[in-house]
Amino acid sequence: MDFAFDEAQEELRRTVRAFLEATAPESEMRRVMETEAGHDPALWKRMGAELGLQGLAVPERHGGAGAGPVEVGLVMEEMGRALLCAPYLASAVQATTALLHSDDEEARSELLPALAAGERVGTLALTEDSARWDRQGVTLAARPCQDGGWLLDGHKTFVLDGAQAGIVLTVARTADEIGVFRVDGDATGLTRTVLPTLDPTRRQARLEYQGVRAHRLRTRGDAWELVELVLRHSAAALAAEQVGVASRALDMAVEYAKVRHQFGRAIGSFQAVKHLLADVLLEVESARAAAYAALLAAQNGDPDLPAAASLAKAFCSDACVKATQDNIQVHGGIGFTWEHPAHLYFKRAKTSQLLLGDSAYHRELLAQAIGL
Repeated sequence: MDFAFDEAQEELRRTVRAFLEATAPESEMRRVMETEAGHDPALWKRMGAELGLQGLAVPERHGGAGAGPVEVGLVMEEMGRALLCAPYLASAVQATTALLHSDDEEARSELLPALAAGERVGTLALTEDSARWDRQGVTLAARPCQDGGWLLDGHKTFVLDGAQAGIVLTVARTADEIGVFRVDGDATGLTRTVLPTLDPTRRQARLEYQGVRAHRLRTRGDAWELVELVLRHSAAALAAEQVGVASRALDMAVEYAKVRHQFGRAIGSFQAVKHLLADVLLEVESARAAAYAALLAAQNGDPDLPAAASLAKAFCSDACVKATQDNIQVHGGIGFTWEHPAHLYFKRAKTSQLLLGDSAYHRELLAQAIGL
């Protein structure tokens, strides 16, 4: 079987990399991460209008490109390399995947065109104070209204870009099952607070619901199966982003090892540094294979997606942390300074390792998926 990217996919990668190099260099990243929104709304709209990145997986009838998770993964990898401050994982992966795989054509027709064009930002609100990623962690209550709507009471936390999203797909518990409910970002009774986190390049928020009006997304009965699918697609996409972060960290370390001299020679000529960088290269390439295997499984609707997604998330998380740690190690003292970007890549690696469940959690899911 041929697992190589085709010319269209390679051109997508080249286009996204060139675009991000021109519009989101390190200086711009540092500026944007200090803003209230945590991303550049003008750049977000350009990404949708000029490149169609937010709508890659959206069908053409809803204003998208009709591509799939593999193409989304390519974009995520390049965004990871650039450490882009943007709500792509929350909006173009989580919210979009939830709408695409629901049974609510009306919601798709209404919401997907705006999401695909970059005119609106969406997110999925799942985790609560327990920080659990399973159905037992869902306690936010949904109660029906006489007019057919719903009211939500409770809270969500660690919500990606939750303070900026205009469409919040909230996972809540009804009297007897799990449902996904659409909430407008400016809904009455919804309080959104940005959380202080380790990684300043990716916003998270706590959402408080007090009698918030919501519309239930139509699904085939209990919606937890849909939520699990969204989590698997998200894990595969995040794994691709982690590959991008790790790959850039490796490049930074190699570049520095060539120019930093000690004892009259480049430190890259020392055997210890060579071995360290060779090990990182092996981790990065192995992580890339795992990530795209999961993305391909998602694209093909493969029944092995649960195992592939958890394998990719666990392996890529650890590989990304190792690459960013070793990048700091190679840089020595300068790698610890605020002025150098090495620490920002490490912070993204550590928070991504915990996002959607840590490595141990996904190894447990993998064991269950393969029957161990």
